[in-house]
Amino acid sequence: MEAIGSWFRSLQIGFAFVGTVVGAGFATGREVMQFFTRFGHWGVPMIAVATALFVWLGARTMLISARIGARSYEDLNRHLFGDRWGVRISSLMLVVLLGANAVMLAGAGTIFSEQLGMNYQLGLLVTAVGCFIFLRRGMSGILAINTAVVPLMTAFGLYIAYRMLSDPGSLERLAWRTDASPLGVGLSPFLYAAYNLTMAQAVLAPLGSAVRDPRTIRRGAAIGGLGIGLMLLAGHVSMSARMPDIARYEIPIGGIAQEIGGWIHSVYVLIVFLEIFTTLVSDQYGIALQLQARFHWPQPAVSAALLVVCFAAGQFGFGTLLSVLYPLFGVLCLGWMFQVGNARASP
Repeated sequence: MEAIGSWFRSLQIGFAFVGTVVGAGFATGREVMQFFTRFGHWGVPMIAVATALFVWLGARTMLISARIGARSYEDLNRHLFGDRWGVRISSLMLVVLLGANAVMLAGAGTIFSEQLGMNYQLGLLVTAVGCFIFLRRGMSGILAINTAVVPLMTAFGLYIAYRMLSDPGSLERLAWRTDASPLGVGLSPFLYAAYNLTMAQAVLAPLGSAVRDPRTIRRGAAIGGLGIGLMLLAGHVSMSARMPDIARYEIPIGGIAQEIGGWIHSVYVLIVFLEIFTTLVSDQYGIALQLQARFHWPQPAVSAALLVVCFAAGQFGFGTLLSVLYPLFGVLCLGWMFQVGNARASP
């Protein structure tokens, strides 16, 4: 029974890892298109590299956090960069994470207004209230929602890929040649993994500290990293089957879902919302832990205040926030990834 419990805990870690990484950019297909599909025949090898980075560095992030007893990602950053720079980097991360969460919340509002024909503000409010409810449950709420949602997201991505592969010539399109620069191709998986792992540390740090068992953590990181890689591959296969025409869509997977039609498009809208919601809940939890550790405020008050800030920022709209905030994080993410790769993870 103890072995079964350990495996179940590893599954929960893996699902939480996946649920923290996926979000609006992943669900719409824009991230997969930007970092992998547009590179043609290089896409699959680069996804393999990114998957290996997720498995390796995801495990190291949690193992380091378990070793030092990190209560939040600020504790992890203090360990990696020293007290002075650790606080500065964590403060910058707080701003970026709040901006990313505002993007998530605005994305949920956009789904309500554009896809469901409902009020944008209602979408923001419903999502914020739902997030607050899950945050009251702490880490158990994070694990529960991702355990339920991640298998559904994965199954949908695989089904879309299967439908695309059933078309004649779709496999050949995976091998189409591109004139992209070798530097751009080579950096792509590192930039993608660095950004997403830096964001995910908000959950991975306290999760590793809570679990502590190295074997369980390593299995969980492997499950999560491979799950992310599988979802990346499914999205890449689906969009490659419709290249180059699909590249003109702002929401490539949405274009494919509309092409298939019927119930697929309705399920796609639900999946996008759930991917946004799981990331929002996970990130809000990590930010709340940092602020609690620094200011000793009660968790419900911190969570409510954070959601109010994101609600206010969400008034700027999804597209504006996405284009302004996301490019700000690149160099910091690569530096953070380098530090994690070089830090001691074993007890």
